[in-house]
Amino acid sequence: MAAAGADGFRALDEASLVEYIKATPALRAQLGEQLEGLAIKEVGDGNLNFVYIVSGPAGSIVIKQAIPYLRYIGASWPLTKERAYFESLALKEHGSLCPNHVPQVYHFDRPMSLIAMRYLEPPHIILRKGLIAGIEYPLLAQHMSDYMARTLFFTSLLYHSTLEHRHAVAEFCGNTELCRLTEQVVFSDPYKVAQYNRWTSPHLDHDVEAVRDDDILKIEVAELKSMFCERAQALIHGDLHTSSVMVTNDSTQVIDPEFAFYGPMGFDIGAFLGNLILAFFSQDGHADKANDRMVYKQWILRTIEETWNLFHHKFVSLWNENFDGHGEAYLVDIYNKPELQLLVQKKYMTDLFHDALGFGAAKMIRRIVGVAHVEDFESISDETKRASCERRALDCAKTILKERRKFETISQVISVVQEISAP
Repeated sequence: MAAAGADGFRALDEASLVEYIKATPALRAQLGEQLEGLAIKEVGDGNLNFVYIVSGPAGSIVIKQAIPYLRYIGASWPLTKERAYFESLALKEHGSLCPNHVPQVYHFDRPMSLIAMRYLEPPHIILRKGLIAGIEYPLLAQHMSDYMARTLFFTSLLYHSTLEHRHAVAEFCGNTELCRLTEQVVFSDPYKVAQYNRWTSPHLDHDVEAVRDDDILKIEVAELKSMFCERAQALIHGDLHTSSVMVTNDSTQVIDPEFAFYGPMGFDIGAFLGNLILAFFSQDGHADKANDRMVYKQWILRTIEETWNLFHHKFVSLWNENFDGHGEAYLVDIYNKPELQLLVQKKYMTDLFHDALGFGAAKMIRRIVGVAHVEDFESISDETKRASCERRALDCAKTILKERRKFETISQVISVVQEISAP
């Protein structure tokens, strides 16, 4: 077993993980006391962490360990291990608010930056992989709108007192390094010459230059960055793309909230919707003679529309149910007329819609011209075909970002996506 550092941390491998489990009662309780012949498989395919599936006589668990650098790049990009602490906090908080869609945490070891949680058994797969394979998930919009409505509403000032809210904000203020990583890779690097930027070259060289030369785009992105840095609206997941969701036909589970902090609600909503739009634009690259993906593309668009509309309905319903509660954003003694309450809600939800569109578009842009791309496009082996899909997605993102305040409904956004995707 590797020696622990001064802070008690040691990076585990499959062999030392067995010894760790044997010494940890909470893990033995999940796996069974007969631990000889544990099956351990490393499955981390993300950018940051090591993830193990551990199977014992009584069941299986997932163990996730944060390491002190960006796994995707290596030791040249150091990163705090404390992200595991904020991930465990967010899993517990969001899990208490939405237990049907957040895996249970069994054990957290802060010095080891290690979380043990529920294993999402087959046929659960990463949503992004399901989208690439062309699988429809009939309950996805229902489940994701429920998750977002509950986690965002119940951690906002619509439900919190200002005292509760400031205390919660302070707890998550320490997740600074991952916030700074987001600031860099979403709001800065795509708009300048940066060391780790990459794109499908030479096909998109001109498009990348156009992003760097687009002054209007830069002004809009600056506004989004300010909101991301300054607005402690709710406890957001912070990285809610389609690889942070695991699915079956009747189950949807949100994982990996290590970027969690109190930020703008629209960042989570936009990340999810923006990644669905990326999945939509990638479909032409996965089409073949047996399946042109046209029916599937329409399902993705319906899912985008239903997710927002269901979220809007559920969020406002929670607000109405708690309007006379202890939330201090809109005190009932002041906002004491039904017509005033309706006006307040309409403005709030319109602003939130426009925020979500802006953040979603920024997330789309960074996945095409920044450091970390998406498998939706990367798995298209024909570079010309891939670049064509990416270019249309990029054009769509720029349009939505710059014109987001003109949209009144999600169906208007869908129309723009369809228009840009037309051959």
